[in-house]
Amino acid sequence: MAKVVKFGGSSLADANQFRKVADIIRSDKERRYVVPSAPGKRFKDDTKVTDMLYKCYDDVCAGANAVAAFLPIADRYNGIISDLGLTISLDREFEEITDNFTKRAGRDYAASRGEYLNGIILANYLGFNFVDAAKGIFFKADGEFDAELTDATLASILEGYDCAVIPGFYGANPDGTIRTFSRGGSDFTGSVVAKAIGAELYENWTDVPGFAVADPRIVDDPEFIDLITYRELRELSYMGATVLHQDAIFPVRNARIPINIKNTNDPSAKGTMIVHDAPEGKNRHIITGIAGKKNFSAVAIEKDEMNSEIGFLRRILTLMDVEKINFEHIPTGIDTMTLIVDTDDLKKHPNFAERVKEVANPNHIEIEDGLALIAVVGRGMKATKGTATRIFAALSHANINIKMIDQGSSELNIIIGIREEDFDEAIRVIYNMFMLQE
Repeated sequence: MAKVVKFGGSSLADANQFRKVADIIRSDKERRYVVPSAPGKRFKDDTKVTDMLYKCYDDVCAGANAVAAFLPIADRYNGIISDLGLTISLDREFEEITDNFTKRAGRDYAASRGEYLNGIILANYLGFNFVDAAKGIFFKADGEFDAELTDATLASILEGYDCAVIPGFYGANPDGTIRTFSRGGSDFTGSVVAKAIGAELYENWTDVPGFAVADPRIVDDPEFIDLITYRELRELSYMGATVLHQDAIFPVRNARIPINIKNTNDPSAKGTMIVHDAPEGKNRHIITGIAGKKNFSAVAIEKDEMNSEIGFLRRILTLMDVEKINFEHIPTGIDTMTLIVDTDDLKKHPNFAERVKEVANPNHIEIEDGLALIAVVGRGMKATKGTATRIFAALSHANINIKMIDQGSSELNIIIGIREEDFDEAIRVIYNMFMLQE
């Protein structure tokens, strides 16, 4: 069985990082399919190559000389080649890219060249075959990822290679032009490759030792999660946890292929294992993780005997569908309901309250901005009494008022709504309640 290994931009930022990556790959003969990102930052104030490419393309479109504008990018790659002692030349690729920039090939094309060029270098350094992602990863005419065609084509291509490097982040439209994935694109590519070859494991290498229980920018030195299920990961990723984008898990999740989040700079650390189902008793704590997002609004609607009025909720949801406003949660009472929505979405529709009055004739409607949502997620909560009580107690002791409470039917998570100014402190006190007092 083979493993697919994806390396992020920080893992391939310079020649020294390339050496670490090569050592990792060569230490396990099963690591045969590699998905690289473009070079990331080498130091705090450095610029990622993808950002350099965007700027270069925009400058060329504004009239700058393409060769001169591209020179800093070429120097970055040539520096890696020289430092690694390689003999390859990317001059032909540089010429083709600058020519296509001049011909306005598009910002997706421009951004994709970071992974493309890095893939060529890494393949040469490892002695692996190079497979251009545009030859095996496809989008439909409407921009939707073509999973069926991609799976069949990639499986056919990679069947002929014992080892290969496939650049992340991009694929091809039906007309052959380049299209990039959105956020987390290289993560998604790795997942797609893993599914296509039926990998035993998808290793996602980055610059952190795994998935933290809480945001380390808020909680000092948080614990890292040893084992997490796909369902838990999806809940946390949706609520803002950023180690692995939520969309990246779907191909491997459906194929029941586990993901291991690993640290390029500490390869011996076990990292975080993401699995379809976790064995009973494998969770060290009641909760698995805490994550949250700000910038929400609550649209509170009151109407006498709302619960007995057939079609009331349908009319509200139909209005939201017409206005293109997504809802996050809808806590309800006998005579009340509250729509939790993204504040920016709501601001696009300044007459939304009036429209609600037209379709539902409520007794009262009120909009409150400045809310944040926090998700407390854990498969251990289902079999443990008093989890919600402990969350509420922690917040109460910190004088944090709870504006909204919601719990999914799976009992996998509890969502609370609070004021934005209480966000950081709320995460800290919940973390302390469950991680430091157990």
